[in-house]
Amino acid sequence: MSERKIKLTDLKDVKEFVHAAEQCDFDIDVFYNRIIIDAKSILGVLSLDLSRELTVKYGGQNMEFEDILSKYATA
Repeated sequence: MSERKIKLTDLKDVKEFVHAAEQCDFDIDVFYNRIIIDAKSILGVLSLDLSRELTVKYGGQNMEFEDILSKYATA
């Protein structure tokens, strides 16, 4: 499992992130505090506090998804 920290600030960022996640054939979860959301669910991701840093855990590789993670990476 790989893990990255990201920050999504607006609806456009969320749409781009979820669209990239939907293209992957592996599970991707977004964590904030004790909440775990499926990254392929736009409503789920929008329900998170977007003013906070989010943790993304995933178990596969996809170059387009990696590029999106790098775009929104906080560290």
